[in-house]
Amino acid sequence: MPDMIPQNKFTLGLVQMSSSNLRAENMAAAEALIRRAAAQGAEMVMTPEMTPLLELDRAALLEKIYFEEDDPSLPVFQALAQELKIWLMIGSMAVKARDMGDKIANRCYVISPQGSLAARYDKIHMFDVDLPGGEKYRESRSYQAGDQAVLAKTPWGLMGLSICYDVRFPYLYRRLAQAGASMLTVPAAFTRVTGQAHWHVLLRARAIENGAFVFAPAQTGSHTNARGEARETFGHALMVDPWGNIIDDAGTEVGVMMAEIDLTLVEAARARIGSLGHDRYVELDE
Repeated sequence: MPDMIPQNKFTLGLVQMSSSNLRAENMAAAEALIRRAAAQGAEMVMTPEMTPLLELDRAALLEKIYFEEDDPSLPVFQALAQELKIWLMIGSMAVKARDMGDKIANRCYVISPQGSLAARYDKIHMFDVDLPGGEKYRESRSYQAGDQAVLAKTPWGLMGLSICYDVRFPYLYRRLAQAGASMLTVPAAFTRVTGQAHWHVLLRARAIENGAFVFAPAQTGSHTNARGEARETFGHALMVDPWGNIIDDAGTEVGVMMAEIDLTLVEAARARIGSLGHDRYVELDE
């Protein structure tokens, strides 16, 4: 893709979904919401983690996903971006990878208005935790962690990609911001328990630390597998400005959130507090 001269402003549409373990149902919902955002003037639209399929059962998931080149959802999203002439970030999809054995990639895609894949990012940090109340998550049993930070080039500047649990690791966002990212994305399916405690604080912190916009499309509501096991996600898709102010919060309803994004606020925030250039790496005296 040729070099782009950054523009200062664009209209962003952030999608909040409640994806199920039925791909066709999720694809219809995602397409409707993306079209709604584009109709309202969005030049870029972002969807949450696991947009086309949120399947809790590992065996069932492996039966329902594909290698990237065979995945039926990705061409639909590419055609949609081209038709609507928008930049489209699909927060993530579960895809098989030929070098991962029976492991899965949790992969984010950035699609240009020409329908081409502008960037891919595989989630780096695996959500392996035991929560109060007995909830347990072991993403590393099913997913292969990525090992590469990724910047996506857009007409408005560089966008640093991440997914959900990545938000708890500040060094990733620091690296992206110091490499030129003015926007940081955190598509998520955050659990309700951890979301209530930490979601807003973590996203505002990543924005403040780096003087960058943070965009976090989210999953919301209850997600059930074939055995009746359910997972509750927190919702509250957020847009946060570089000073840490919440531009908008989607609450817990499925829908689209719109805002005009002014990238000059990044320069202003970084001029006021120039901490991106003040890092010092010190040895620990043990």
